[in-house]
Amino acid sequence: MFGKSFKLFRLFGFEVNVDLSWLVIAVLVAWSLAAGLFPAQVKGLSSATYWYMGIAGAIGLFASVIFHELWHSLIARRFGLEMKGITLFIFGGVSEMAEEPSGPKVEFWMAVAGPLSSLFLGGAFYGIYLLTRSALSPEPASVTAVLFYLGYINGLLAVFNLIPAFPLDGGRLLRSALWGGKRDLLWATRIASSVGNAFGILMVVVGVGGVFFGRLDFISGIWFFLIGMFLSNAARSSYQQLLLRKGLEGLKVSRFMEANPITVSRALSIEHLVEDYIYKHAFKMFPVVDDGRLVGCVTMQKVKDIPRSEWAIRTVGEISGGCSADNSVAPNTDAMVALAQMNRSRLSRLMVVEADKLVGIITLKDMLKFLSIKLELGDAART
Repeated sequence: MFGKSFKLFRLFGFEVNVDLSWLVIAVLVAWSLAAGLFPAQVKGLSSATYWYMGIAGAIGLFASVIFHELWHSLIARRFGLEMKGITLFIFGGVSEMAEEPSGPKVEFWMAVAGPLSSLFLGGAFYGIYLLTRSALSPEPASVTAVLFYLGYINGLLAVFNLIPAFPLDGGRLLRSALWGGKRDLLWATRIASSVGNAFGILMVVVGVGGVFFGRLDFISGIWFFLIGMFLSNAARSSYQQLLLRKGLEGLKVSRFMEANPITVSRALSIEHLVEDYIYKHAFKMFPVVDDGRLVGCVTMQKVKDIPRSEWAIRTVGEISGGCSADNSVAPNTDAMVALAQMNRSRLSRLMVVEADKLVGIITLKDMLKFLSIKLELGDAART
């Protein structure tokens, strides 16, 4: 889902990250508030004041999204679920779960916590807005406008998230009800995801049709289109991820690994590595073995960093890297953990290591091929 993200801070033990896409939306929110909403609501202030208000509104929205996602994470931790952290991205924020909820009750309380927290925060901002207006005469219009906006936007965040379109909170509430009724998580996810996909497509149609027929301005139409596309894709990918999890559930890396992988030596020249290994096998990573002992790996990216004129005189040992938690796993590692590791490190092959010995290679291609066959046989759906 995310591109490049950066850690901001830790909050109650959760790592809060921001995706680069959020920086874009933060600037757009501040600009739209400073140049559009606040000048229309409050007349006669200076341009600098409107920008201060816009920045304050954007920061308030930033904090509100974190508050919303924090409560998802706190409730998840209360029920013993592992949470990877909170990431802000262009369409808001997400609490990253390492596993599915253990039951419909857990799903319900996790889902409802977000909208309830936003309603609480919206009410708090609106209450402060009313107190400020009544206690101060004349009230600072710049302050009350920002407070009213934050009260309104949190209420809107709560209402939007209650739409029963998975993976929105309302969609998760729908899934919890379906799951509780039939005791079938896969079936409940398929139904909730179908509703989420349909709602996303509806938003796309409304966005395009609204602009075409003049019911929406171009910017609003674009937002409807983008959010609809995001919801549709997120709904379908959520169901696919659950199928993946069910298909690989309980299986270890040793089930998929190639026990006799192709290796290279430290003394091999880069030229021979390219000609005899990379071109021949089309792998982007090769284990480096010296006297039967694994000493690291060499990647195609490392080769690309070396000028072609030096390939004949440079060796694999000069550019190979060591084994790490990113490029190696143990044979008894859970397959889903290995898959998550591949996704995190952007690697499609991992070395399977026991002590300092290479015992195999696990590839994304082999795991997905196994899953495809399992799904075709209908086995994953019965897991």
